Amino acid sequence: MSMASQELADRIRLQLAGDPHIGERRMFGGVVFMWHGNMLVGPLKDGSLLVRCGKPAYAATLQLPGASPMSFTDRTMSGFVMVAGDAIEDDDRLAQWIAIARAFVSTLPPK
Repeated sequence: MSMASQELADRIRLQLAGDPHIGERRMFGGVVFMWHGNMLVGPLKDGSLLVRCGKPAYAATLQLPGASPMSFTDRTMSGFVMVAGDAIEDDDRLAQWIAIARAFVSTLPPK
């Protein structure tokens, strides 16, 4: 894990502390945070954030500052956005992105 992704992972851990339904899993060359076994968010090596927003909210979420389509191996991952690191420097902004992810993931059955 890069220094940028490690620092972001630590900030995410602080935001999610105390929630017994949070887990971590190695994925995408780093770690992703899971809620009830479903992927929520994950720091990327460049300091950006992978956010699972779901297909219903995808277009609207892309309109938010710092958001762009998530591409992995030249394929766009519908239902996921990447948020630029400078758009989540503030802890309140990071919390808002985590809330977006949690709003969608809360609609999924636990795994």
